[in-house]
Amino acid sequence: MRPEIAVRERASLGEGPTWDPAGSRLIWVDILSARIHTYDPVSGRRTVMATEQHVGAAKPRTGGGLVVNLRDGIGLYGPDLATFSWLAYAPVRGRRGNDAVVAPDGALWAGTMRYDEEPGGGNLTRIAPDGAVTEVLSAAVSNGTGWSPDGRFMYYVDSPTRRVDVFDFDADGQQALSRRSFAEIEQGAGFPDGLTVDADGCVWVALWGGGQIRRYTPQGQLDRIVELPVQRPTACAFGGHGLRDLYITTARTGLTRPHPLAGSLLVLPDAGRGLPATPFAG
Repeated sequence: MRPEIAVRERASLGEGPTWDPAGSRLIWVDILSARIHTYDPVSGRRTVMATEQHVGAAKPRTGGGLVVNLRDGIGLYGPDLATFSWLAYAPVRGRRGNDAVVAPDGALWAGTMRYDEEPGGGNLTRIAPDGAVTEVLSAAVSNGTGWSPDGRFMYYVDSPTRRVDVFDFDADGQQALSRRSFAEIEQGAGFPDGLTVDADGCVWVALWGGGQIRRYTPQGQLDRIVELPVQRPTACAFGGHGLRDLYITTARTGLTRPHPLAGSLLVLPDAGRGLPATPFAG
């Protein structure tokens, strides 16, 4: 399994790939350049949109538009992407929004981190469709979050821990309980970043600084390693026809001699089968 180039780009910190079934396109962001990118793999059409602030994630909304995890909180773009409003505005000096994902019930689970990555300086919060915010836990660099196909388990990454953790998920109470280690990344292999869960319940994790995508079985066993040409993959998501292609965002920030493809959007054709993304219900 060899990665291909989907979009040749020089993103500083590409992140957050999400398949938008309504538009048959992939949405991803360049956090530090404050840009939202879209890519249609059939036509090859691309768009790039500037945001008000550094943007950690952009996800589709029910009825059109986007919900965005910005530096100072959660924002909403209307269906025309020309109108913007704050849903949850809570600026903290030195902190920004990072990875985010929409849960099966339509709520947004959004992470934050300090620019200096101070331990405990970030958090993971649940933003209900009506804008109510509940802090779930504190973190240093809140990153990948995902759910098992049956919704019973939630997977989560706080990157400096070098772990993918798993929680029992109470969908009725919207709670993540009984946190424990699911998979540990050995020293020298990089840091876990974004993740996605496939239709078989396997967890795919991007290793920042490790140049790999790893797949773990539902039992936490490593069963596949995909070597990449770039050092800093950031996240992955299934998209395309049948949700069978794995798209990978990458970064070039902090590298003195980045690979020519660093910052590009890569793809692993026919890598497996993904789960449909839920749009934000707000």
